[in-house]
Amino acid sequence: MAKERGGSPKPHYLETKEKRLTWILGLSGLCVVFYVLGAWQSTNPVVSNRLQAQQVNDKDGCAKLEAVVGPTTVLDFESHHQLEINSSEPLKEFPPCGMSYSEYTPCQDPKRVRKFDREMLKHRERHCPAKDEVIICLVPAPPKYKTPFKWPQSRDYAWYDNIPHKELSIEKAVQNWIQVEGDRFRFPGGGTMFPRGADAYIDDINALVPLTAGGNIRTAIDTGCGVASWGAYLLKRDILTMSFAPRDTHEAQVQFALERGVPAMIGVMSSQRLPYPARAFDMAHCSRCLIPWFDFEGLYLIEVDRILRPGGYWILSGPPIHWKKYWRGWERTEEDLKQEQDAIEDVAKRLCWSKVVEKGDLAIWQKPINHIQCIKSRKLYKTPHICKSDNADAAWYKEMEACITPLPQVGSSDEVAGGAVEKWPERAFATPPRISSGSIPGIGAEKFQGEIGLWKERVTHYKRTVGSLAQGRYRNIMDMNSYLGGFAAALLKYPVWVMNVVPANSNPDTLGVIYERGLIGTYHDWCEAFSTYPRTYDLIHAGGVFSIYQDRCEITYILLEMDRILRPEGTVIFRDTVEVLVKIQTITDRMRWKSQILDHETGPFNPEKILIAVKSYWTGEH
Repeated sequence: MAKERGGSPKPHYLETKEKRLTWILGLSGLCVVFYVLGAWQSTNPVVSNRLQAQQVNDKDGCAKLEAVVGPTTVLDFESHHQLEINSSEPLKEFPPCGMSYSEYTPCQDPKRVRKFDREMLKHRERHCPAKDEVIICLVPAPPKYKTPFKWPQSRDYAWYDNIPHKELSIEKAVQNWIQVEGDRFRFPGGGTMFPRGADAYIDDINALVPLTAGGNIRTAIDTGCGVASWGAYLLKRDILTMSFAPRDTHEAQVQFALERGVPAMIGVMSSQRLPYPARAFDMAHCSRCLIPWFDFEGLYLIEVDRILRPGGYWILSGPPIHWKKYWRGWERTEEDLKQEQDAIEDVAKRLCWSKVVEKGDLAIWQKPINHIQCIKSRKLYKTPHICKSDNADAAWYKEMEACITPLPQVGSSDEVAGGAVEKWPERAFATPPRISSGSIPGIGAEKFQGEIGLWKERVTHYKRTVGSLAQGRYRNIMDMNSYLGGFAAALLKYPVWVMNVVPANSNPDTLGVIYERGLIGTYHDWCEAFSTYPRTYDLIHAGGVFSIYQDRCEITYILLEMDRILRPEGTVIFRDTVEVLVKIQTITDRMRWKSQILDHETGPFNPEKILIAVKSYWTGEH
């Protein structure tokens, strides 16, 4: 049995104990010092990290991008993360495409539309190339491409060399769409039905319905938008418009809109639903858009009804409105125009819309705030019927149906179906009705409010990293994986707009939440090309996109598509795991991009990292 030690401890025992204590304290101190040092490095202002693009033209007409990197440490994971890239293409420099591809829109390619059915303009819908038809090259800018004008000057001017098309300035000369003035285009703000200018036309509408009073109208859609002057002039009234038009004989109209810094997409009213959720827009507009609203059992008005919010307005000008005055100029008979207007009135009545006013060149209808009376009216109107068990928000390659999309049930006749939204600007940060009602699984009010704080912190970090948010370098911004629209909401104080993209078939589907916040966006599958022209976005945000898609399609194709839609010297912010970012960087290094990986804004211990990339300036040759 061990003996208990008595008396005072021996001197050598005390020394050993003191040395151990000193050793432990020393190690602990070193740990603290290194932790503080690491944290200091990660939170050191990263403004010095900003990538500054310097153009150096070589004799081949290409350009190289030199990244001027400050003293802050650039993270290098390449030697530790040599992972196989999910691509069948060999790792090599991507060649430039020929100049014939300078305005290439893969899914709306004019050369391919002849193969498709022309009924209902189906040939103008999205028809994307098969995998063996995808081009593996970099779409070139025109030879004399210049940095676009900054907003708000860009609303009125664009460089001719960036979009060298004079057709609209000749075809629409009388209507004041666009004029050529030396080396630039000028946009006087005119339109087919508003020769006095969009401002005066919007004032006419405002005299009939309250566009600007009270913040009730925030999101709008313009069908057949031309060069999007209506949407451009609504911006100063805090109304954000999704403008769309097909790629047709009116060459480059959507391209002009985006060059002006105005939200727009290539799109068409045809056989498929528009890529937006139900109850998205406060207002829809058609100014001589030539859409046959009364054809196909009123199918296109039924689609407008689906995407209009309860209580939303539909505004129509042009044929057949005010036909008694214009029928000769429209080269149509009085009987034909009267019949068309009667047919539109009948469809609107069957949709339970009420006609607010018809005055001069304008007619305005309003959708009901709920469907209590509309359901009762089905005894009188057998068609269109109320759709049965349909996902109202499903809109990616989803066929239109000749039935009324049902509104959420209400308890009384004065209740807004689905819940009323707050007035703008409170609407952007108030909990949206889809969340407060529990319609979005797994997302409650607390999580939504947490997202607001998270994105405020991230945008503060981006200001230090990429800068120029307030200076106008960036105007058109795309968020490839928007979730709840937090990035766009955090940017509201800057002179930018954001195209919020929710990947098609996402679960949960959050695009309806984004619209309830007073923001705009679309569904999209990033395995396909986006419905826009080349060089239409200044900054692209890709948070977690490649983790979603890396096992679904070639990430090389997604990156080449990003290069197509990004302007020369545009910026991309990737957020993902180190493994994914190294894969991305391996490919972008071959795309004339310069990039660097940075720590997460919360510090080096977060496994998510940030990759900042800048596309170099280069152009094609004549």
